[in-house]
Amino acid sequence: MKRWGVVFFVLLLIQNQGILKPVEAEDGFVKTRGLQLVLNGIPYYANGFNAYWLMYVATDPSQRGKISSAFQEATKHGLSIARTWAFSDGGYRPLQSSPGSYNEQTFQGLDFAISEAKKHGIKLILSLVNNYDNFGGRKQYVDWARSQGQSITSEDDFYTNSVVKDFYRNHIKTVLTRTNSLTGVAYKDEPTIMAWELMNEPRCTSDPSGKTIQAWITEMASYLKSIDGNHLLEVGLEGFYGASKQQTNPNYYQVGTDFIANNQIPGIDFATVHSYPDQWLSGSSYEDQVSFLNNWVNDHIQDAQNILKKPILFAEFGRSLKESGYTTNQRDRVFTTVYSAIYSSARGGGAAVGGLFWQLLAEGMDSFQDGYGIVLSESSSTVSLISEESQRLIKIRKMYARLRNIEKWKRAREIRRAQWWSGNKVNDTGN
Repeated sequence: MKRWGVVFFVLLLIQNQGILKPVEAEDGFVKTRGLQLVLNGIPYYANGFNAYWLMYVATDPSQRGKISSAFQEATKHGLSIARTWAFSDGGYRPLQSSPGSYNEQTFQGLDFAISEAKKHGIKLILSLVNNYDNFGGRKQYVDWARSQGQSITSEDDFYTNSVVKDFYRNHIKTVLTRTNSLTGVAYKDEPTIMAWELMNEPRCTSDPSGKTIQAWITEMASYLKSIDGNHLLEVGLEGFYGASKQQTNPNYYQVGTDFIANNQIPGIDFATVHSYPDQWLSGSSYEDQVSFLNNWVNDHIQDAQNILKKPILFAEFGRSLKESGYTTNQRDRVFTTVYSAIYSSARGGGAAVGGLFWQLLAEGMDSFQDGYGIVLSESSSTVSLISEESQRLIKIRKMYARLRNIEKWKRAREIRRAQWWSGNKVNDTGN
């Protein structure tokens, strides 16, 4: 009886949200519809992971087995979204060695990562630049501009200097119009790519009002969408609020972003949040960190649902085991807190659509271990939690798929009935 009550509630919810409408073209691109992501007409809830290293490792053909192995393990555990870097600016194994100059071997590494994701049914979120100087990032862009005679005072000029913005726009265009050397499909036409991300964790501390980043997002979102109308776009935000709600931020952080305002910009299709209470509240007790995390996750779900009216993805979360005293049980509680909130929202038709833990590693990648890394082939309680969350979200997707099939069957029956009545009327009149 309880099960049928839930099904009735979901049917009612679907009808109220207009989900049982004419079906979209089944082109394999993830879209948005109200609070939901949608894939081929069916609400899309998915568990996932971060693996920033995919392109970097795949640049060396002898190491590409690590990408294949990671994807194979991911699919075994029900994971179907991966977030990774589509940037490497200057330095070792660069994608962009200098403004507008691209390394074909590195691009082929990204080609391979995309083609392997396609083989394994994994959707990708590709980030286009870093806030930090790892893999170049904002610092490399402003250094390039400075070397060309631009008057640059800080890395925050990344958001305002016209030459730097031209460099970044060119990177957007180059990546989006790239034709994959293995599949022959342009990135902007590739359904395996779920979304683009403007920047990994943008910050502009020189302007805590948020106006600088707001203007930059508005400009770059418009430019990217002018090239690619197929894919979703998100900012890459950690989720920090502006002055109006700064008390929600850890230690009252203000870093020049605003979760509400930034995600209301036209062209931004869904919201993202990162969650690192072990870093943000490093001086607090573990219990205080978990309490903060619980409020942080639920506040953002509610704001996405009630204010933004857009889907929300928890694009990074985890707990390091590198620090002395940190245990697997503590990490599990962090995962459970995030996963429980996502599932609770998803099963009720709310705004949360999934979570991506930081980070997935393949076997033999000890040098990439930052304390957060998880190797799925190594059995652990955390791996079990990941699999359980995947299966719970898959069940929700299957439920919607069944309901959609029922609706399609009803439509077909109504059409046949209408045709039958039409034919009988003709016969009754003798025409």
